[in-house]
Amino acid sequence: MSPAGKFCLTFTKVVIGCLAMVTWQRPIRTQAADTQRARQEQTTQNTFESIFDGKTLNGWKASPPGTDDAWQVVDGVIKGTGGKIRGYLNYAGNEDIADMELKFSYRFPRQGNSGVSIRAIPDPTKKRHFQSYHADLGHLGIGKQVLGAWDFHTPGRTEHRCFRGDRLVIDANDQARITPIKDGLQDTDIHRGKWNKVHIIARDNHFMLYINGKVASEFTEHLPKNRRLKRGMLQLQLHDPGMVVEFKNLRLKILD
Repeated sequence: MSPAGKFCLTFTKVVIGCLAMVTWQRPIRTQAADTQRARQEQTTQNTFESIFDGKTLNGWKASPPGTDDAWQVVDGVIKGTGGKIRGYLNYAGNEDIADMELKFSYRFPRQGNSGVSIRAIPDPTKKRHFQSYHADLGHLGIGKQVLGAWDFHTPGRTEHRCFRGDRLVIDANDQARITPIKDGLQDTDIHRGKWNKVHIIARDNHFMLYINGKVASEFTEHLPKNRRLKRGMLQLQLHDPGMVVEFKNLRLKILD
Protein backbone atom coordinates (compact mmCIF):
# COMPACT_ATOMS: atom_id res chain seq x y z
CA MET A 1 0.00 0.00 0.00
CA SER A 2 1.22 3.45 -0.87
CA PRO A 3 2.07 5.98 1.88
CA ALA A 4 -1.00 7.98 0.91
CA GLY A 5 -3.20 4.90 1.24
CA LYS A 6 -1.78 4.07 4.66
CA PHE A 7 -2.46 7.63 5.80
CA CYS A 8 -6.07 7.50 4.60
CA LEU A 9 -6.65 4.15 6.34
CA THR A 10 -5.15 5.40 9.63
CA PHE A 11 -7.17 8.61 9.48
CA THR A 12 -10.38 6.67 8.83
CA LYS A 13 -9.75 4.42 11.86
CA VAL A 14 -9.13 7.43 14.11
CA VAL A 15 -12.35 9.13 12.97
CA ILE A 16 -14.40 5.95 13.50
CA GLY A 17 -12.87 5.50 16.94
CA CYS A 18 -13.70 9.05 17.96
CA LEU A 19 -17.29 8.71 16.78
CA ALA A 20 -17.65 5.48 18.70
CA MET A 21 -16.36 7.12 21.88
CA VAL A 22 -18.79 10.02 21.50
CA THR A 23 -21.69 7.67 20.82
CA TRP A 24 -20.73 5.47 23.81
CA GLN A 25 -20.17 8.30 26.28
CA ARG A 26 -23.22 10.40 25.47
CA PRO A 27 -25.84 8.04 27.06
CA ILE A 28 -23.68 7.77 30.19
CA ARG A 29 -23.59 11.53 30.66
CA THR A 30 -27.32 11.79 29.96
CA GLN A 31 -28.14 8.98 32.40
CA ALA A 32 -26.02 10.57 35.12
CA ALA A 33 -27.71 13.94 34.58
CA ASP A 34 -31.16 12.33 34.67
CA THR A 35 -30.29 10.52 37.91
CA GLN A 36 -29.05 13.74 39.49
CA ARG A 37 -32.20 15.60 38.46
CA ALA A 38 -34.38 12.82 39.86
CA ARG A 39 -32.51 12.94 43.17
CA GLN A 40 -32.86 16.72 43.32
CA GLU A 41 -36.60 16.49 42.64
CA GLN A 42 -37.01 13.80 45.33
CA THR A 43 -35.02 15.87 47.82
CA THR A 44 -37.15 18.92 47.09
CA GLN A 45 -40.37 16.96 47.56
CA ASN A 46 -39.18 15.43 50.84
CA THR A 47 -37.84 18.60 52.45
CA PHE A 48 -39.23 20.15 55.60
CA GLU A 49 -40.54 23.66 54.95
CA SER A 50 -40.83 26.38 57.57
CA ILE A 51 -44.46 27.32 58.29
CA PHE A 52 -43.66 30.18 60.70
CA ASP A 53 -41.61 33.18 59.58
CA GLY A 54 -40.55 34.11 63.12
CA LYS A 55 -41.99 37.61 62.81
CA THR A 56 -45.72 37.44 62.03
CA LEU A 57 -48.69 35.10 62.08
CA ASN A 58 -49.02 35.27 58.31
CA GLY A 59 -50.38 31.93 57.13
CA TRP A 60 -52.14 31.26 60.44
CA LYS A 61 -55.60 32.11 61.74
CA ALA A 62 -57.20 31.90 65.18
CA SER A 63 -60.40 30.03 65.93
CA PRO A 64 -63.07 30.30 67.10
CA PRO A 65 -63.62 33.84 65.76
CA GLY A 66 -62.75 36.59 68.22
CA THR A 67 -59.75 34.81 69.76
CA ASP A 68 -57.02 36.54 67.71
CA ASP A 69 -55.65 38.32 70.78
CA ALA A 70 -54.77 34.96 72.32
CA TRP A 71 -51.92 34.51 69.84
CA GLN A 72 -48.92 36.78 69.35
CA VAL A 73 -45.36 36.67 68.04
CA VAL A 74 -42.89 37.67 70.77
CA ASP A 75 -39.11 37.50 70.36
CA GLY A 76 -39.37 35.16 67.39
CA VAL A 77 -41.78 32.65 68.93
CA ILE A 78 -45.54 32.07 68.77
CA LYS A 79 -46.95 32.84 72.20
CA GLY A 80 -50.40 31.55 73.10
CA THR A 81 -52.26 32.81 76.16
CA GLY A 82 -55.38 30.97 77.22
CA GLY A 83 -58.56 33.01 77.47
CA LYS A 84 -62.02 32.15 78.73
CA ILE A 85 -62.68 29.59 76.00
CA ARG A 86 -60.58 26.88 74.43
CA GLY A 87 -58.82 28.21 71.35
CA TYR A 88 -56.80 27.09 68.36
CA LEU A 89 -54.34 28.56 65.90
CA ASN A 90 -54.93 26.94 62.51
CA TYR A 91 -52.25 26.66 59.84
CA ALA A 92 -53.91 28.26 56.82
CA GLY A 93 -51.21 27.43 54.30
CA ASN A 94 -52.76 24.00 53.74
CA GLU A 95 -56.04 23.03 55.41
CA ASP A 96 -56.33 19.61 53.79
CA ILE A 97 -53.36 17.62 55.06
CA ALA A 98 -53.29 13.82 55.22
CA ASP A 99 -49.86 12.18 55.62
CA MET A 100 -47.21 14.47 57.04
CA GLU A 101 -44.31 15.04 59.41
CA LEU A 102 -44.13 18.04 61.72
CA LYS A 103 -41.16 19.24 63.76
CA PHE A 104 -41.14 22.10 66.27
CA SER A 105 -40.06 23.17 69.75
CA TYR A 106 -42.39 24.09 72.61
CA ARG A 107 -42.04 25.61 76.06
CA PHE A 108 -44.33 26.13 79.06
CA PRO A 109 -43.09 29.03 81.23
CA ARG A 110 -45.43 27.75 83.92
CA GLN A 111 -48.31 25.26 84.08
CA GLY A 112 -50.39 24.60 81.00
CA ASN A 113 -52.14 22.13 78.71
CA SER A 114 -51.70 22.38 74.96
CA GLY A 115 -50.82 20.29 71.95
CA VAL A 116 -51.18 19.87 68.21
CA SER A 117 -54.27 18.64 66.43
CA ILE A 118 -53.90 16.95 63.05
CA ARG A 119 -56.48 16.04 60.40
CA ALA A 120 -58.85 18.42 62.18
CA ILE A 121 -62.31 19.01 60.70
CA PRO A 122 -65.37 20.89 62.01
CA ASP A 123 -67.26 18.55 64.34
CA PRO A 124 -70.62 17.65 62.74
CA THR A 125 -71.96 16.52 66.15
CA LYS A 126 -71.34 20.05 67.56
CA LYS A 127 -69.97 18.49 70.77
CA ARG A 128 -66.57 20.02 69.99
CA HIS A 129 -65.37 22.80 67.74
CA PHE A 130 -63.28 20.24 65.82
CA GLN A 131 -62.71 16.54 65.49
CA SER A 132 -59.05 15.57 65.32
CA TYR A 133 -56.22 13.34 66.41
CA HIS A 134 -54.45 15.35 69.10
CA ALA A 135 -50.83 15.10 70.24
CA ASP A 136 -51.03 16.27 73.86
CA LEU A 137 -48.42 18.51 75.49
CA GLY A 138 -48.30 19.97 78.98
CA HIS A 139 -45.99 21.13 81.72
CA LEU A 140 -43.78 18.59 83.45
CA GLY A 141 -45.86 17.04 86.23
CA ILE A 142 -49.25 17.25 84.51
CA GLY A 143 -49.25 13.47 84.08
CA LYS A 144 -48.79 10.88 81.36
CA GLN A 145 -52.44 11.16 80.31
CA VAL A 146 -51.55 14.58 78.86
CA LEU A 147 -47.82 15.14 78.37
CA GLY A 148 -46.74 12.91 75.50
CA ALA A 149 -50.14 11.28 74.94
CA TRP A 150 -52.38 10.91 71.90
CA ASP A 151 -55.94 12.08 72.46
CA PHE A 152 -58.94 11.27 70.28
CA HIS A 153 -61.21 14.27 69.76
CA THR A 154 -63.66 12.10 67.90
CA PRO A 155 -67.28 12.28 69.14
CA GLY A 156 -69.27 9.39 67.74
CA ARG A 157 -66.51 6.83 68.11
CA THR A 158 -64.56 5.42 71.06
CA GLU A 159 -61.94 7.81 72.43
CA HIS A 160 -59.37 5.20 73.41
CA ARG A 161 -56.58 5.63 75.90
CA CYS A 162 -53.13 6.29 74.44
CA PHE A 163 -51.08 7.77 77.30
CA ARG A 164 -47.36 8.48 77.32
CA GLY A 165 -45.61 5.10 77.15
CA ASP A 166 -48.54 3.42 75.37
CA ARG A 167 -48.50 1.68 72.00
CA LEU A 168 -52.15 1.41 71.00
CA VAL A 169 -53.60 -0.77 68.24
CA ILE A 170 -57.29 -0.36 67.39
CA ASP A 171 -58.71 -3.30 65.45
CA ALA A 172 -61.43 -3.28 62.80
CA ASN A 173 -64.10 -3.78 65.50
CA ASP A 174 -62.88 -0.77 67.52
CA GLN A 175 -61.30 -2.95 70.19
CA ALA A 176 -58.07 -1.67 71.72
CA ARG A 177 -54.81 -3.44 72.56
CA ILE A 178 -52.21 -1.49 74.53
CA THR A 179 -48.61 -2.56 75.05
CA PRO A 180 -45.79 -0.63 76.75
CA ILE A 181 -43.15 1.17 74.72
CA LYS A 182 -39.66 -0.02 75.61
CA ASP A 183 -37.12 2.76 76.26
CA GLY A 184 -39.76 5.41 75.64
CA LEU A 185 -40.04 8.98 76.90
CA GLN A 186 -39.60 9.48 80.65
CA ASP A 187 -40.13 12.51 82.89
CA THR A 188 -36.37 12.87 83.13
CA ASP A 189 -36.21 13.45 79.34
CA ILE A 190 -38.35 16.61 79.61
CA HIS A 191 -36.77 20.04 80.18
CA ARG A 192 -38.88 21.83 82.77
CA GLY A 193 -39.66 25.40 81.73
CA LYS A 194 -37.27 25.11 78.77
CA TRP A 195 -37.51 24.19 75.11
CA ASN A 196 -38.42 20.64 74.12
CA LYS A 197 -38.32 19.24 70.58
CA VAL A 198 -41.29 17.42 69.05
CA HIS A 199 -41.55 15.24 65.96
CA ILE A 200 -44.99 14.04 64.81
CA ILE A 201 -45.40 11.50 62.01
CA ALA A 202 -48.75 10.59 60.45
CA ARG A 203 -48.75 7.99 57.67
CA ASP A 204 -52.12 6.57 56.66
CA ASN A 205 -53.33 4.78 59.82
CA HIS A 206 -50.09 4.97 61.83
CA PHE A 207 -49.23 7.87 64.15
CA MET A 208 -46.03 8.56 66.12
CA LEU A 209 -45.22 11.22 68.71
CA TYR A 210 -41.58 11.85 69.64
CA ILE A 211 -40.34 14.32 72.26
CA ASN A 212 -36.62 15.06 72.57
CA GLY A 213 -35.82 12.09 70.36
CA LYS A 214 -37.75 9.54 72.44
CA VAL A 215 -41.01 7.82 71.46
CA ALA A 216 -43.73 9.24 73.69
CA SER A 217 -46.76 7.36 72.32
CA GLU A 218 -47.91 5.60 69.19
CA PHE A 219 -51.15 4.30 67.73
CA THR A 220 -52.37 2.36 64.70
CA GLU A 221 -56.03 2.10 63.78
CA HIS A 222 -57.60 -0.55 61.57
CA LEU A 223 -61.12 0.82 61.62
CA PRO A 224 -62.97 1.00 58.30
CA LYS A 225 -61.79 4.05 56.37
CA ASN A 226 -65.16 5.76 56.64
CA ARG A 227 -64.70 5.89 60.42
CA ARG A 228 -61.21 7.39 60.35
CA LEU A 229 -60.07 10.97 60.03
CA LYS A 230 -58.39 10.99 56.63
CA ARG A 231 -57.24 14.59 56.19
CA GLY A 232 -57.82 18.06 57.55
CA MET A 233 -56.23 21.01 59.36
CA LEU A 234 -53.15 21.37 61.51
CA GLN A 235 -53.79 23.29 64.75
CA LEU A 236 -51.98 24.55 67.84
CA GLN A 237 -54.17 24.42 70.96
CA LEU A 238 -54.84 26.52 74.05
CA HIS A 239 -56.68 24.32 76.53
CA ASP A 240 -56.77 26.15 79.87
CA PRO A 241 -57.70 29.73 80.85
CA GLY A 242 -54.70 31.88 81.73
CA MET A 243 -52.10 29.37 80.57
CA VAL A 244 -49.09 30.31 78.42
CA VAL A 245 -47.38 28.14 75.80
CA GLU A 246 -44.73 29.01 73.24
CA PHE A 247 -43.84 27.43 69.88
CA LYS A 248 -40.93 27.97 67.50
CA ASN A 249 -39.10 26.39 64.55
CA LEU A 250 -42.27 24.91 63.06
CA ARG A 251 -41.39 22.85 60.00
CA LEU A 252 -43.74 20.72 57.92
CA LYS A 253 -43.18 17.95 55.41
CA ILE A 254 -46.20 16.88 53.34
CA LEU A 255 -46.10 13.17 52.52
CA ASP A 256 -49.46 13.03 50.72
